Amino acid sequence: MFSRLLTVVTLLTGLALALPAAAIETIAREAVLIEAATGAVLFDKNADTPMPPASMSKMMTIYMVFERLRDGRLSLDDKLSVSENAWRRGGVKSGSSTMFLEPRSRVRVEDLLRGIIVQSGNDACIVMAENLSGSELTFAEEMTQKARALGMTGSTFKNSTGWPHPEHRMTSRDLAILAQRTIADFPDYYRYYSEKTFTYNGIRQNNRNRLLYKDMGADGLKTGHTSEAGYGLTSSAARGNRRLILVVNGLPSNKDRFRESERLLEWGFREFNNYALFKAGEQVETAAVWLGNSPTVPLLIGRDVLITLPKKSRLGMKVTINYQGPVPAPVAMGDPLAMLRIEAPDVETIEIPLTAGADVQQLGLMGRLGAAFNHIVFGDAK
Repeated sequence: MFSRLLTVVTLLTGLALALPAAAIETIAREAVLIEAATGAVLFDKNADTPMPPASMSKMMTIYMVFERLRDGRLSLDDKLSVSENAWRRGGVKSGSSTMFLEPRSRVRVEDLLRGIIVQSGNDACIVMAENLSGSELTFAEEMTQKARALGMTGSTFKNSTGWPHPEHRMTSRDLAILAQRTIADFPDYYRYYSEKTFTYNGIRQNNRNRLLYKDMGADGLKTGHTSEAGYGLTSSAARGNRRLILVVNGLPSNKDRFRESERLLEWGFREFNNYALFKAGEQVETAAVWLGNSPTVPLLIGRDVLITLPKKSRLGMKVTINYQGPVPAPVAMGDPLAMLRIEAPDVETIEIPLTAGADVQQLGLMGRLGAAFNHIVFGDAK
């Protein structure tokens, strides 16, 4: 087995390395902080515990609408009817967050979207569910199915609003996954999450996400609060080429959810960074070939490699290549020949296969005899 150490001066796909236990605490009951590009978990606390998500589950309702808009099944200018049920259960008489829709009116999809995202309107959510799926219950079942398809294994939806229900549950990790997919899947529509105000029916309402009003790169996503859930927030902030996604829930006050969110996001940007190692198709090294018409074969990496590391671990990072060599000819392009190994202090080691970047034919009989003679006489393994 040959092992070759690579000197990596500047270290793109994301590799979610297992990072060390975070040296930070939070009063949130549940929390998770991830690097969006790599999926690396920078911090978690009860991240897989099912919890009442309150209005943060409206992000799933919005995802379902965004998907229909992207696929052309719905347009921003389509008008949807407001039922008596949506008005009674989500309107001003409900005493809950509302867009102040009028019963039997017809409302543009874009206005409904903004009413859900900015104003957290329960009436707008029910209107969407009833018009898109026939009933809110059917829409909730579709939400659960879509969640499973997205890898959100801890989420079950019973309504479109996040209204308290004993079986309506999500995990903070699932909310982070949903935020990550929303940002990645719908770049043309994600901008709605950064709107600070929306006026409908003559009533102006402000976005409850106070992070949007701070100079910290925050551009989404959704608050949530019920007596059972406590105060929660799914947020995202971007700085340069980095984006962090944070979910907190179970906080005792409105002030705490924003103070904790800002503190954890600042910590994540300060303590961690992304490092680009290799681009897909890049030649990483060469391997010696035995009895081939070329003495070496290039070793290629099949995907971009972007890793998230604690900044203090960067200087101790080591990248090595291991392979059984010399490689006997013939070699076919794409053959797996070596393993790239990435190690760093306090980080779980990862390995990535390297493949042959060219065909190498076996030498003819005379060539093989000559190579064997050279090896015996001169120790030349080529």
